[in-house]
Amino acid sequence: MRRNEKQITKAADIEQILKQGQVCRLGFVDRNVPYIVPVNYGYQDQALYFHSAREGRKIDLIRANPLVCFEVDELVKMNKAASACDWGVSFKSVIGTGTAHLLTTLEEKKTGLDIIMAHYSGRLFTYPNEMLEKTAVIKVTIEEMTGKQG
Repeated sequence: MRRNEKQITKAADIEQILKQGQVCRLGFVDRNVPYIVPVNYGYQDQALYFHSAREGRKIDLIRANPLVCFEVDELVKMNKAASACDWGVSFKSVIGTGTAHLLTTLEEKKTGLDIIMAHYSGRLFTYPNEMLEKTAVIKVTIEEMTGKQG
């Protein structure tokens, strides 16, 4: 990071951003072209969880290359000013890399969906087996991440 004073170094602070975030941007490599998609997510134990249809571009890209990057941010406030050059944004963000895995068993999928739903609702749900079978659940094992605030 170019400006060390903006780096968030405490793991608990980085995890707090991941726990409070609402949207995660997940990045893939599609041949030699970047592809990024905003997704709902859940975070637990150094892993991110997403759900998807069982077919589609995200799934194809994970199968071709499971290495991904991700970004979660939190807008703290807009810093308005009389001059355009003095405007700014106070924010917190986490950027990282990891390996995506397609969960295969119904129990793994249920656990992943529980983590996602708890992230937004704070409660657990039940999922019919037929829906679990139709749904892809992706776990990204985080390999590294950094936090920044500004």
